[in-house]
Formats: sequence, C-alpha cells, structure tokens
Amino acid sequence: MSRISHITLDDSGLPPPTPEIEQERKVAMFDLLEDNTFVLPSREGRPVLDGPYHISLAIRDKRLVFDVNTETAEKAAEFHLSLGPFRQVVKDYFQICESYFDAVKKLPPSQIETIDMARRGIHNEGSRVLQERLEGKADIDTDTARRLFTLICVLHFGG
Repeated sequence: MSRISHITLDDSGLPPPTPEIEQERKVAMFDLLEDNTFVLPSREGRPVLDGPYHISLAIRDKRLVFDVNTETAEKAAEFHLSLGPFRQVVKDYFQICESYFDAVKKLPPSQIETIDMARRGIHNEGSRVLQERLEGKADIDTDTARRLFTLICVLHFGG
C-alpha cells in the first residue's frame, strides 16, 4: 500500500506545454501510476498514515512542493524542496530532449541512439538528485524517481 495511486500537477499560471512535453507528461504519469514505490518513513516518532497516496506536485515560491494525502484526503505529509539542486540537470535535460526531438525528425538511427543514451544519463542524474533530496522524507525506487523527475521537468518548463 506504500504507493502513489493518484497524482496531479499544479501547473496553473504556467505557459502551455509543447506537444512533446505534454506527451512526456502523459507517459510519465501513466507509467508512474502503473508501478511505483512511495514510502513515508516514521519521523520524530509520529505515526505514518498508510497509503496509497494522492500526490500533488507544484512549484511555489521557487520551491518544489509535494503535497501528500491519503485516499481519504487526510494530510499525510508535505515537503518543500529547493529547486537549486535541480536547475542544472533540468536545463541539461531540456537541451538534450530538444536535440533528441530534432534528431528523430532528420538523423539516422545510430545518431539518435547516441543522443538518447545521453538523454537517459541526464535523466538518471535527475532521478538520483530527487532521491537524495527526498531522503528522510520519502523512500522511492529508481523507476519512481525517474518518472517523478520527468514531472518535475514539466513543471520546471514553465516555472
């Protein structure tokens, strides 16, 4: 039961995403809800509300906000993470994604594969940063971190 069963992005006030970004968002949300691990550890001896969890992600006051509720709408946790540690990796990720989307239109498969490998490497770095930033707040596996990082990028795109 330690999983995410519903996720929303608070993208109010952000410019509309490009079709490519919207597709990345849809795929990440679908994959995340299909298979994820999200565990809230006990903190300061306080009881932990059991999942599955509904999560809302937002950027507020230049901070990434995870609002975590139970399926019965009880507040389970709220984390505010500085965006600073994500800035460079998000910037790198968008640059490589732009190269990838352009390459798919006009380059041979071998060159596309090279760009895609670089894209996956940057994506892995972003998911590692996310896991580090959530340490002590939530335990997530690598696949969950990768999908959440994609959603953070979607929010960052307009932020």
